[in-house]
Amino acid sequence: MASDDFKHRLTPHTDTATNQKGRMFEKRQKRKDMAKRGLKSLAIAVTLPLSLTVLSACIGFSTARDDSLSSRMPFWFPPSWALHFTCPATSFLMGLAAWMVWADGGFHRNPMALLLYFTQLLLAVLWDPLVFAVGTTRLGLMVCLGLLLSQYGCMRAFGSVNPIASGLIKPCLAWVAFLSMLNLKLLFV
Repeated sequence: MASDDFKHRLTPHTDTATNQKGRMFEKRQKRKDMAKRGLKSLAIAVTLPLSLTVLSACIGFSTARDDSLSSRMPFWFPPSWALHFTCPATSFLMGLAAWMVWADGGFHRNPMALLLYFTQLLLAVLWDPLVFAVGTTRLGLMVCLGLLLSQYGCMRAFGSVNPIASGLIKPCLAWVAFLSMLNLKLLFV
């Protein structure tokens, strides 16, 4: 039979060096695009809470100079510039931690983490104007304690997704605990 003599020829592999270079270029381009999207989301996640907190600190700082609250401050109370610098720094750390959790898909798995993050952001923005601009130290103490609880909840929720993000919240918790003590002292002075 003629088909027994028929040899099946395989086509040679068409992957040439130029084809491999083209695929390597595509992979590199995909990585660059992913990195650009990651940098954009990181910039938004850090800049938005940081700018809100800086705006809040500016409102509190501009009216705190001539307020009678400054005369009631104890000697160990940090200078106002240190207070107004540290609050945005903790907001930066919280934004970075939230971005790390978002990048790992933690907000989709645990929506309560997102709610806790937005709660702590709102309370962090409210504290400075309440205490320094308006002078309501009692309400400021309640806001500060709520901030402490919401940041602790964030630390617990973020820790199940990304332990590094949870570690970034610990200095923020220490700062808010210190602010609570300062606020308590202002309440009784």
